[in-house]
Amino acid sequence: MVSHDMTKIESKTEIPILEDSTAGWKPIAVIDIGTSLIRMVIAEVSPTGDIRRLEDLSRAVSLGKDSFTRRMLRKQTIEECVQVLKSYRSVMEQYQIRSSDQIRAVATSAVREAINKLSFLDRIYIATGIEVQILDEAEVNRITYLGVQPRLAKEPALKEANICLIEIGGGSTELLLINGKDVLYSNTFRLGSLRLREMLESAVSTGSSSSRSLLKPHIAKSIEKMLEETSDYSGLQMVALGGDMRFAAHQLYPEWDRESLAPLSARELGDFAEKILGMSEDKLVRKYHLTLNDAETVGIALLAYSELARVFSVRNVYVSSLNMRDGLLMEMAGQGVWSRAFEDQVIRSAIDVGHKFNFDEKHGRHVANLSRMLFQELVRQHQLDAHYETLLYVAALLHEIGLFIGHRGYHKHSMYLIQNATIFGISEKNLELISMIVRYHRRASPKPSHTGFASLGRESRVIILKLAAILRVAVALDQSYSQRIQSFSTRMLENRFEINVRNVEELSLEQIALKQNNQMFEEIYGVPVLLRRDTTSG
Repeated sequence: MVSHDMTKIESKTEIPILEDSTAGWKPIAVIDIGTSLIRMVIAEVSPTGDIRRLEDLSRAVSLGKDSFTRRMLRKQTIEECVQVLKSYRSVMEQYQIRSSDQIRAVATSAVREAINKLSFLDRIYIATGIEVQILDEAEVNRITYLGVQPRLAKEPALKEANICLIEIGGGSTELLLINGKDVLYSNTFRLGSLRLREMLESAVSTGSSSSRSLLKPHIAKSIEKMLEETSDYSGLQMVALGGDMRFAAHQLYPEWDRESLAPLSARELGDFAEKILGMSEDKLVRKYHLTLNDAETVGIALLAYSELARVFSVRNVYVSSLNMRDGLLMEMAGQGVWSRAFEDQVIRSAIDVGHKFNFDEKHGRHVANLSRMLFQELVRQHQLDAHYETLLYVAALLHEIGLFIGHRGYHKHSMYLIQNATIFGISEKNLELISMIVRYHRRASPKPSHTGFASLGRESRVIILKLAAILRVAVALDQSYSQRIQSFSTRMLENRFEINVRNVEELSLEQIALKQNNQMFEEIYGVPVLLRRDTTSG
């Protein structure tokens, strides 16, 4: 990934700033520990969530070289990272960034794939006091979407288009298909510039020309899966993120102002990639003032972007200066974190998963809506954050997808399918919670012999039990699969939780189902559920 070593860049913002407008602004820092670079952005956020960037810093490291070849981070590499983060700590101190709520530090594939990643995190924390979160692939896609989508929505050239948003990093390629605010598809592929370079070095011991002859076939093989999974979408427009494409855009369009998209024709991108690949690393360093790490991978990355443009049959590749760090800043500013618009994208993606397994969408949606209503009615009892409502909603939507495999033990089949699904915006941890909620929506309660559940921490186990108990009630309320219970009122009494339903004459089927599924709710919330027909006039 191309960058500049510890380079300060002038901050730009879409928000008009007055000279005396600093009152109430809070300084923050986001740190992105990537494959070959550790980047930090210093910014300020206002009480209303406005953001202005103050400083961007970048330092080269060798995490990917260790992780992708040895599967382990060397002590020397870890200490290099410690020194970089110590220097960043000094910069943060100058901006009076001291408390943990002012800092968000994340790591991606290079750290995620290392077998000694926990030792790395502990060493960083002990040496610097910075707590680093390892992002899984779904989190990277979610945060990237959060940072990029608002700007893309303003681009006239992309209005109403299916946008193929791609970032080729050192270790992986993030791909999102977006139309307006809607995420049509998201996934991460093991195609990265540094990973490709390491593969080539291990495959051949001859000169660079032999290595280059392997590049296109290997890239093409990696792209096949991307093309297969996006073939249902036509009229794609390709938007590229990442330092390598920003480097290409600046070379081909020296006047690019970074606030707009740089339109590179697919042909000129391909020609430029071949030009870079034909130059030695030493010449790249001297001519373009790249770091050695950048010079080793920039040509490979540009060739991969060029091949993607060819496969997706696009005439132009639009380059954006936005990146995941913009999304991290927006999160820290409180913008878009589990907003209703974001939840809509999560639910849309979950429904797409349901369609793959021919689920009963009407029943799934209705049980999900009933679950949401019950979650809101029981806020004082479960005391869970609002985003768990979305996790429950997704679990309710997909609780029967295991029927695709078979009726017997379908709750276990559903758990397995969800564990192996890709749902936009849902991290691996939250996906595990959803799968376990579904696992326990029927039949037996959790037992010590259930290793998956028993291996979780107490907090996660309690969340699963609270939400699975609610899901059991919601499923019972649509036992007829008729969606006849559309609304209800509730009362929490000392000896029971009453659900009172109007405008439904016959509830015996649902009452029997509740009686059979009441035990977990009573164990968790201390009272049984009683379903009654509300006969009061009103």
